[in-house]
Amino acid sequence: MVVSNYLVTGGAGFIGTNFVRHLLAHTDARVVVLDKLTYAARAESVTSLPADRVELVHGDICDAELVNRLVGDADVVVHFAAESHNDNSLNDPSPFVQTNLVGTYQLLEAVRRHGVRYHHISTDEVYGDLELDDPDRFHEWTPYNPSSPYSSTKAGSDLLVRAWVRSFGVQATISNCSNNYGPFQHVEKFIPRQITNVIDGERPKLYGAGLNVRDWIHVDDHNAAVLRIIEAGRIGETYLIGADGEENNKTVIEAILRLMGRDPEDYVHVNDRPGHDLRYAIDSSKLRSELGWAPRYTSFEEGLAATIEWYRDNEDWWRPMKAATEAKYERTGQ
Repeated sequence: MVVSNYLVTGGAGFIGTNFVRHLLAHTDARVVVLDKLTYAARAESVTSLPADRVELVHGDICDAELVNRLVGDADVVVHFAAESHNDNSLNDPSPFVQTNLVGTYQLLEAVRRHGVRYHHISTDEVYGDLELDDPDRFHEWTPYNPSSPYSSTKAGSDLLVRAWVRSFGVQATISNCSNNYGPFQHVEKFIPRQITNVIDGERPKLYGAGLNVRDWIHVDDHNAAVLRIIEAGRIGETYLIGADGEENNKTVIEAILRLMGRDPEDYVHVNDRPGHDLRYAIDSSKLRSELGWAPRYTSFEEGLAATIEWYRDNEDWWRPMKAATEAKYERTGQ
């Protein structure tokens, strides 16, 4: 049996960590994780995995020499590494430009040099947002219309991949996914922040009126789709990944409270964030019809209940981050 060697960038972050675990469970692959170990990543999420199959390299995807060496030893590169928090991108866009654009460029040059298969992880936020009453959803052909430094740099990275496929024949695919939730997500993000607030006996925080809609997908479903694309996707193609999980923020908070045994209306309103997109919605029919993928969690509340249970059982993982996160939000009135 041929064992594939994967290089997973950002594999100590939320989605990347879960992808590495998915690889271990469903393939015989060996994995090298390249991660800068910024505040949103946790080395322990990787070093706790079997050392004979997973190696953690602490480094920057903007380091051309390091990237070239690691890509040269890989059969497949999966690029999760990104600066991804909208609020942080509004405060300081520079890390987003460096990581999301320059870092992607370095990876593309390395996979071009070594002829390595490449999969690029992106977001539905590159498409901008939809009106709340718009019957349409995002498709692979939807024009890009990003609204933040985060989403604009991710859009730029997607376009780099497309150009390297067309100009240089790089063997690449792209996936754009809706909002993920699940284990190992930093407590600054919406769902884990509210879950951990309730665990601490605090009231959850709702941005503005809470009518902004996101298309939620459990991280395990996202990663199953990514692996399917790597195995069977057509080179040069983009696939949208979504689980038909449209819910507004108010409904999500009420569901968390109800599932955790609290009054569904026991939350507080905080300042909305600047440029807050109204609605995201994914049409994943291309992925489903071409590659036969379907989400395991067809019920959002089922996936949410599993996520709540994980945060209850893994307080030692998220507790060290909680106080600093809430202090930061406190300063912005959120």
